[in-house]
Amino acid sequence: MAIVHFPLRLVGSRMLAPSVRHLEFARDDGQPLDFIPGQFIQVHFNYADGTPTKRSYSLATMHDHALGPGEAVEMAVSYVAGGAATALFEALDEGQQIQASGPYGRFCLMPGDSNRRYLLIGTGTGVTPYRAMLPRLAELIRERGVEVVLLFGCRTPQELIYGEDFRAFAAGNPGFRFVPCFSRELPDDPAPDDRRGYVQDALAEFAPAAEGDIAYLCGNPNMVDACFEALKTAGLPVPHIRREKYVSAK
Repeated sequence: MAIVHFPLRLVGSRMLAPSVRHLEFARDDGQPLDFIPGQFIQVHFNYADGTPTKRSYSLATMHDHALGPGEAVEMAVSYVAGGAATALFEALDEGQQIQASGPYGRFCLMPGDSNRRYLLIGTGTGVTPYRAMLPRLAELIRERGVEVVLLFGCRTPQELIYGEDFRAFAAGNPGFRFVPCFSRELPDDPAPDDRRGYVQDALAEFAPAAEGDIAYLCGNPNMVDACFEALKTAGLPVPHIRREKYVSAK
């Protein structure tokens, strides 16, 4: 089946961290983007020699899907020195277009889940899909009392992307805990749930259990592998450990 490309027009952007930019687009063909939180899109462009290529980006859009498909298309882009996609996005001004396709992927909350708790674990831009899941998580907390723990690994407070969104959500949803893990430097005034170290080290504190837990892992491949092994050791069945690895590409 042929991949259908559609144009995205940049309508706004801001820096989330020294090397991460939040980009907000609108589909420029008059169509909404109907997606499931946790899915990604692909951006299509050419290398300098004209060779076509593509990059995948998880959707960061927070949208109440009960209202139908939305207009906004949001994502976080990590800038990589010398990267072809970095050059594309650095040169992109508001009003300009890129070509995309999708959505793709199955890294989503499943309708049939009956778990008591979600363990959401991410590093860097690997927390992007969890931002998109927040409206649905609010419904699940309200409807069936599910608990959610988000363990987010980064090096310094300056790299805590979407931290304000997650903290605000935690403040308004008592079933949700946001636990940032800083591997190099704690904030000057740490919050009670701030941790020093790596997410895989903090995981044991939350006592993953085969009965009741479903885990999501997204981000650095080493973190994903380490947490996957720890969760299996804790007894979680493999179908209850859902993974997505982020690998940087030039």
